[in-house]
Amino acid sequence: MEPSDKVVETVIVGSYVEMETEGNPKTMKTRLSKFFWHGGSVYDAWFSCASNQVAQVLLTLPYSFSQLGMASGILFQLFYGLMGSWTAYLISILYVEYRTRKEREKVDFRNHVIQWFEVLDGLLGKHWRNVGLAFNCTFLLFGSVIQLIACASNIYYINDNLDKRTWTYIFGACCATTVFIPSFHNYRIWSFLGLIMTTYTAWYLTIASLVHGQIEGVKHSGPTQLVLYFTGATNILYTFGGHAVTVEIMHAMWKPQKFKAIYLFATLYVLTLTLPSAASVYWAFGDMLLNHSNAFALLPRNPFRDMAVVLMLIHQFITFGFACTPLYFVWEKAIGMHECKSMCKRALARLPVVIPIWFLAIIFPFFGPINSAVGSLLVSFTVYIIPALAHMFTFRSAAARENAVERPPRFVGRWVGSYSINVFVVGWILVVGFGFGGWASMTNFVHQVDTFGLFTKCYQCPPPSPLLHNVTAPPPQPPPSFQQHHHLRSP
Repeated sequence: MEPSDKVVETVIVGSYVEMETEGNPKTMKTRLSKFFWHGGSVYDAWFSCASNQVAQVLLTLPYSFSQLGMASGILFQLFYGLMGSWTAYLISILYVEYRTRKEREKVDFRNHVIQWFEVLDGLLGKHWRNVGLAFNCTFLLFGSVIQLIACASNIYYINDNLDKRTWTYIFGACCATTVFIPSFHNYRIWSFLGLIMTTYTAWYLTIASLVHGQIEGVKHSGPTQLVLYFTGATNILYTFGGHAVTVEIMHAMWKPQKFKAIYLFATLYVLTLTLPSAASVYWAFGDMLLNHSNAFALLPRNPFRDMAVVLMLIHQFITFGFACTPLYFVWEKAIGMHECKSMCKRALARLPVVIPIWFLAIIFPFFGPINSAVGSLLVSFTVYIIPALAHMFTFRSAAARENAVERPPRFVGRWVGSYSINVFVVGWILVVGFGFGGWASMTNFVHQVDTFGLFTKCYQCPPPSPLLHNVTAPPPQPPPSFQQHHHLRSP
C-alpha cells in the first residue's frame, strides 16, 4: 500500500497548495498583508493551538487546585493534557481520511471550510453528523459565553466604577467585531500575540505569588469533599479540551497532514504555563481561592497586575473569535452565505450568532463554575468521547483499516493499541468526566444560581468597606462562594 499512500499524500498537498498560491501577491503592501494576516504553516497551527488552549481558564486553575489539592491538580493536568493530545490526533486522522476520500471524488474545497460535523457525516453518516453538530455548536456557544464573562470579570479588577454586568454589555459589543474576520487563515498575528499574552500572565501569576508569599495562617485543606473535587477535575478537563476547532485549524494549513503532533507540542508548552502558575497561587493563598475563582482577585494591584489584566482582555477577544468563527461558518452554511465573496455581507449575516452569546453571558455570569459545567456536559462528548468512538467505527472493518490513509504508529500498538486507548478514553470520560463531573459541576452551578441569582450585577464582588482601596465598590452581594462550599460540607 505504500505507493498508493504516496499518491494520496500528493493529492492532499497538491490540491491545497494550488488553492493557497493562486493569485500570489506582487506588491509590498500585499506581501506585508500575507506576512501578518495569511497563515497556513505548521508554526501558525502550533501558535493557534497553544494560544487557544488556555485563555481565561489560566485564571481559574488555582481555584481548581484549591478544590483538588496540589497533588491531584498536577496529576489531572498531566493526565488530561495527554488524553486531549490523543483525541486531537484522532480528529486529525479522521480529517485527512475524509478529505482524501472527497478529493478522490473530485470535490473542490476552494471556497469551502471543512468542519467536524462534515467529517462525521462523510465518514459515518447523518446521525453522527447531527450528534457532532449539536455538541460542537453548543460547546462553542458556551465557550464564547465564558470568554465574554471573563472579560467583564477581569476589567473589574482595574476599573470597578462599573459593575461586571455593565462591562459584559460593553465587551459584548466589542466582541461582535469578530464577524469581520474571514477565517482561521487570518489569525496569524493574533495567535502569535495571544501566546505572548498568556505567557506573560502565567509567569506574572507565578512570580507575583512567590514574591507575595503565603498569607498568614494559610490553609491547604483540599480535597475536602467529592462535589468540590470533581468540580475542579472537570475544569481541568475543560482546560485541555480546547480542540473543538481542530478541523478548522487543520483546514487553514497548507499541508494539513502535518498536524498530527502539533497539539501535543502545544500542550507541552501550555503545561509550562499552567502548572507553575496554578501551583504558586494555591501555595500562596490556599483555601481563600475557594471564594475567588479569578486569581487576579487575590493579588495586590500594581502596574504588573494591570498589564496582565489588559493582556488577558485582548487575548479573550482573540479567543472569542476562535470559538465563534466555527459558529459563523455553520450559520453561513445554514443560510446559504458561506461561499459569498463579499465579507461585508457575510459579516452582517453573522451578527445573529453573537446575540444569544451576549444574552447568556448576562444570565449566567458565574466565572469559574460555568467552566466545570461546560467541561463535564459538553467537552466530555465533543472533545473526548465522540472522536474516540468515531475513530473506532470508521476503521472497524478490515478493509477500512487496510485502506486507511494514516495508520496508528507502532509505539501505541498499531490498531489494537489505538482501540484499547480509545476504549479507555470513552470509559474514563463517561464515568469520571460526564458522570461524577456532571453531578459535581451541576450541583455547584445550581448553588451559584440559588445564592447569587440569575442576571446578578456583580458576581463575587466584594461588599463595600472603608478598608478597600476603592470606596466605589458595588452594593453588598449574597454570601460568598466559600460559605456556599462550607454549607455543602455540613451534614
